[in-house]
Amino acid sequence: MVTLDGTPVSADDLLPLALTNVGHFTSMRVGEDGTIRGLSLHMERLVRDCKIVWGADLDTGRVREYVRQGLEGQNRPCVVRVTIYDPKVEMGHPASADEPHVMVSVRGAGALPPGPLRVMSVPYERDLPEVKHIGLFGALHARRTAQLAGFGDALFVGRDGLVSEGGTWNVGFVDGGGTVVWPQAPVLPGVTMAMLQQHAEYRVATVTLEQAKGMAAAFATNTSIGVRYLSAIDETELPTEHPVLSELQETYLSIAGESL
Repeated sequence: MVTLDGTPVSADDLLPLALTNVGHFTSMRVGEDGTIRGLSLHMERLVRDCKIVWGADLDTGRVREYVRQGLEGQNRPCVVRVTIYDPKVEMGHPASADEPHVMVSVRGAGALPPGPLRVMSVPYERDLPEVKHIGLFGALHARRTAQLAGFGDALFVGRDGLVSEGGTWNVGFVDGGGTVVWPQAPVLPGVTMAMLQQHAEYRVATVTLEQAKGMAAAFATNTSIGVRYLSAIDETELPTEHPVLSELQETYLSIAGESL
């Protein structure tokens, strides 16, 4: 069941998403106990992005209630997605849309952690990267390109030659000294990345593609996968048994979830 403001969504309600594709969202992994790691950060993201995209305030209490309702009877763990959009938005007059609504959808969640991921570098820069918006064509086209070449996903490289992020995840590295390195680039400020930064030492630095391939280890992070090792970038193999990788996974799993 997909709901819009707490009621079953209709085909007419979904048309703006299909035809205009303006909105923003967050996805949250719900544990078997019903709690969500980083829930407060997810709510902060929705409030921040709602102001940027719609110029409107968002009642997070209302969002939480719709999420609780959407999770009733669902198997856990699962991933709940909250999409914020205005069903009245029109392609010719997007500025007239300023009354965002809350759509909630739920899907199953895979086991943690997933297996190592092989990625292919793809030239790409997301529009408005600081917002988790629903304009995913470019990112998914890059992912498709990588998968058709035999890889699991795409690693984005900007016009400046710097690594930024992955298809729907942040990327991090471990340098030769065992320090976690997050790329200095225009990226989506991921919730899982933010939680790890709160609990583990790190530095932020520009990372070229060649530097990325020379790192001691690399990993991907998002709410669905937690911390996932990268086993290759293009044809360069990367180790997946670095102790810092294990520490990061353990750190993520040790973070307590928050109740709705």
